[in-house]
Amino acid sequence: MPGKSSAFPEGVVDVSIIVPTCFENPLKEESIKFTEDVLAQKKRAVLPVTALMGAYHIDTRYLKIPRVAVKKVLEGIAESGSAALYPQVTPENAVNGLDYACAYGIESWDGYLIAIAKGSGTSIIYSLDMELAKAREVTVVVPFSSEAVSKYHDFLRAKGF
Repeated sequence: MPGKSSAFPEGVVDVSIIVPTCFENPLKEESIKFTEDVLAQKKRAVLPVTALMGAYHIDTRYLKIPRVAVKKVLEGIAESGSAALYPQVTPENAVNGLDYACAYGIESWDGYLIAIAKGSGTSIIYSLDMELAKAREVTVVVPFSSEAVSKYHDFLRAKGF
């Protein structure tokens, strides 16, 4: 059953890790590889299903990537049947996430990731968003090479983002 892996995860995957999988950019290949490793459980992490919805929103609304192309990639992830997919959006996680968001002045989504991490027995969040580092309960890990991340940020800036 998705989200019910018997192994404790090493971390939680943030939406910022999924966004680059959906369009051509300097981080795409590393993002795809990491996501595939998570889905195959070579990398023991949970991927909140809500991150797929967030990736669609960011890719289509802000980055202006064609909707059908983004949908196709994200559908593939959602339909993978991987036990890494974390479908539970419980009221408890929402309340805890809001508590973290208020305490650290971060986005509610980021607070939700912290709540999932704590509830899953991990303190690692895989992300490009260093705002999460404000929370002392977690460690932000960027799972990509610094060179690729730098090129990705340069790419986004050149596109006006």
